[in-house]
Amino acid sequence: MWTATGKFTGTPSRTTGWSTPWRTAPTLSWHSADCSTPATLMTRPLRRARCELSGPTTARMWGLLAPSIMERIGDGRVCGCSNPQLPGTSLRGHNSSTCRTLTQVPVPSKDTTYWCQLFKIPDVQKKHHIIRIEPLIQRGHENLVHHILLYQCDSGLNETELDLGHECYHPNMPDSFLTCETVVFAWAIGGEGFTYPPHAGLSIGTSIDPVYVLMEVHYDNPALQQGVVDSSGLRLYYTPTLRRYDASVIEMGVWVSLYHMLPPGLQEYVSEGHCTQECLQESLDQEMPSGIRVFAVLMHSHLAGRAIRVRHFRNQEELPHLAQDDEFDFNFQEFQYLTQERLLLPGDSLITECKYNTRGRKNMTWGGLSTRDEMCLSYLLYYPRVNLARCESLPEITGQLKFIGVKKIQIPVTTWPFIIKSPKRYSNLSFTEAMDKFKWSKKRGKAFNEMVLRLPMNVRCSKRGQEEWSIQGTIVSPPEIKSEARPPTTPCSAATKLSATLPFLLLFFGSSLPTHLSPWL
Repeated sequence: MWTATGKFTGTPSRTTGWSTPWRTAPTLSWHSADCSTPATLMTRPLRRARCELSGPTTARMWGLLAPSIMERIGDGRVCGCSNPQLPGTSLRGHNSSTCRTLTQVPVPSKDTTYWCQLFKIPDVQKKHHIIRIEPLIQRGHENLVHHILLYQCDSGLNETELDLGHECYHPNMPDSFLTCETVVFAWAIGGEGFTYPPHAGLSIGTSIDPVYVLMEVHYDNPALQQGVVDSSGLRLYYTPTLRRYDASVIEMGVWVSLYHMLPPGLQEYVSEGHCTQECLQESLDQEMPSGIRVFAVLMHSHLAGRAIRVRHFRNQEELPHLAQDDEFDFNFQEFQYLTQERLLLPGDSLITECKYNTRGRKNMTWGGLSTRDEMCLSYLLYYPRVNLARCESLPEITGQLKFIGVKKIQIPVTTWPFIIKSPKRYSNLSFTEAMDKFKWSKKRGKAFNEMVLRLPMNVRCSKRGQEEWSIQGTIVSPPEIKSEARPPTTPCSAATKLSATLPFLLLFFGSSLPTHLSPWL
C-alpha cells in the first residue's frame, strides 16, 4: 500500500522544500523592557528607551524579527517601545532617536521562500505568561510576507546555531531546525495582533515551556523582485502576573503533502482534513478527560481557496460550526475569537473543510508550500494545555492513483515523487506527471472529489516535539455522520436575502409595508 508516511515523502514531516545555498543569517537582537521603568534595549549597540504602562498588569516586551528584535517607528526603521495597544492598559512610549537597522534578510528573486531562524526565549527565571503577540511587518512588504509561524524547539539544541538563518526545508539546514515541530503561534497575511483572554496565556519559564523557538517566515514573491531585504517578525508581551490557565495551539486540517491534490478546471472542489475521534479520544483521555476549551481559530488556505469552515462532531452528530468563512480572502487571514468558548471532549471529532476554485488552472494543484500550491489548515487556540500538537489526516494515495488507471508503481521507492510502472501510458512518469497527463473534465473532477472524500485516511496525531500518540500512522475510514448542523445565519447572508426580497415586497405593498414585516428591514 502506498501510505502517506515519511519514507515516501523523503522530506521533513511538515512538508517538502526547495534548495538554496547557505546564507549568513541576520544577527539576533532582542529587547526585554519593563515598561514601567526606563528600558535597556539589548541590541547591538545598546540603546535606551522609556515606556510607561498604566493598567492592571505590568507587561514586558520581547520581539522576534528576522534581522533584529526591535520595533518599527514611523519612518520605517526599527527601534524602541512605540505605542502598542494592549487591551485594558494604556502604553505611552518615547522612541529613541538613535534607531538603527541591523543586518536584514535578503529575499531571493523567486516565487516562494521559507526563511527560518532560531531564537532563545528570554531567561525569565520563573513562570510568565505571554498575553499578546503582534506582527511587525516592514512597511511596503505587506504583500511579501505571507505568514509567520513560531515553533518550539528541543531545549537541548546547539546554541552555536543561534543568530544564524537558513532557508527552511533545505537538506543542508542545521539539524536543530528539525527538532522544531510544535506550533506555538501562527500569523497570516492581513492579520493583526492577538490578545489572549484574561484567564489564559502562553506559558514561558517552566521545564516544559519553549527555551528556543524557530521563526518561519513565508515570503511570497510572484513578481520575482530583486534586491529585496526584509525585517519583519513578531512582538510578544509577557508578564509575571499569571493567568489561571496555560493556553496552547493545535494544528488541524489536511496534512501538507503532494497526496493532497486538486484537479484543474473546477468551479468547486472540497477537501476535508479530519481531527479524528481516535486521536482526540487517546490524547484527551490521558491528558484532560474533562476536555479543553477553544477560544479562537485561524483558518488557512492559499489562492484557490474560496471558503473554509471547522465542523465539530460528538457521537456522530454535528454541533454548530466552530468557525466559518464563506468568503475566504487570501489577503485577510487572522484568528477569529469565538463568541462562546467551545468544549472539546475525548471522542469528539473535527473536520476542517476547504472549498476551492481551480477554473483558471490547466494542471493539478498540489498540497505544498507555495501560494500557488494549496493548504487546508486550521489553528485552534485553547486551554488548558495538553500534549497534542497536530491532529490531521491525509487521503490514501492508492485510491487516487487507481482513479486515473495506475496499476503498479516502481518498487523499491527510490525517488520522490515516486515512479509509475504500469500501465504503459504512464510508464516511467512520476505520479505527479501521471496525474497531470490524465484528461480531466468537470465530470471526472467531480467524480474524483466524491471518491476522495470516501477514501480511508492516514491519521496524524502528534505530541509536542517529535513524539507521537499511538494512533499516528494508522488508517481509518471517514466518520459516518448521523446529522448535520444547519449553517448559521450571518448578518451578510440575512442582508443578501432581504435585498433580494425587498423589491417584490415594494411591488405589492408600495412604500407602506405591513407592520409585521418591519423587523426584517
